[in-house]
This record gives sequence, C-alpha cells and structure tokens, in this order.
Amino acid sequence: MAEPLFEVSTDLLVPFYDVDSMEIVWHGHYVKYFEDARCRMLQELDYNYATMRDSGYGWPVVDMRLKYIKPALFNHRIRIHARLVEWEIRLKIDYEIVDLETGETLTKGYTVQVAVDMAAKEMCFVTPAPFRERLAKRLGLTDLG
Repeated sequence: MAEPLFEVSTDLLVPFYDVDSMEIVWHGHYVKYFEDARCRMLQELDYNYATMRDSGYGWPVVDMRLKYIKPALFNHRIRIHARLVEWEIRLKIDYEIVDLETGETLTKGYTVQVAVDMAAKEMCFVTPAPFRERLAKRLGLTDLG
C-alpha cells in the first residue's frame, strides 16, 4: 500500500445480521465496512456527502478492489483503516480490516472515486477546490497546489 496522506480508523463489533450460518461475515458486507470508514474520513475532512453535494460535486466510486485474507467472525471486534493515498485527479483510498483480538489482517482493498461537476454532468480532471481546501486545512497547510 502507498504511503497515506491522511488516515482514519473505525471499530465495529460484527453484528449477527452481517453473518451467514457459519457465523462468517457475508462477503458483500465488506463493501459496507469500507463505506463506513470512508464516511468517517470524509467527516473528519469536513466534506461529508451533504457538504459534497452542496459544493456542486459528486464523487462516485469508479473502481473497487477487495482481497479476502481471513474471515471476519460474528461478535468479533474489527478495526477498519481508511488511508487516503491519492487526491490529485482522483481519490484513492486504501483499506485494511484487522481483527482487534488477534491483530491479523482480514481484508485489504481500495476504492477510486472521481469528481463529477453535478451541474455540467462532467467528470473533472483535477480535484475541485472545495475538497483541496478542506484537505489542506485538515493537514495544516495553506495550499495543496
């Protein structure tokens, strides 16, 4: 994984409704766990989905990768790390899900999002100012260039 510019983590006690009859998290729920961590990251950057919409930009996920290493299990505590590794042109966020009891990595992956000017319905080829400004502020910088 690339060196992160910014990262957050969120913890979860795996709920019963996320597991199958073997008490293993159903594979599709990992996408939801990634989304939970991504929402936490955006909140920490003061650019949650409502703020994003109000700024005139959408950021759809255009690519996603998951690698299942070990299963997450019912009633186990897991930590989802989200690490922003690219912000120019696109957002690339790396994820890692870890079992808090064993410290083992359970899942790795990433998402790629691109900015879309909602009024023009066109993809942006540079990261829009509202995101750059919030990221710079969170990092204690005056400008990201």
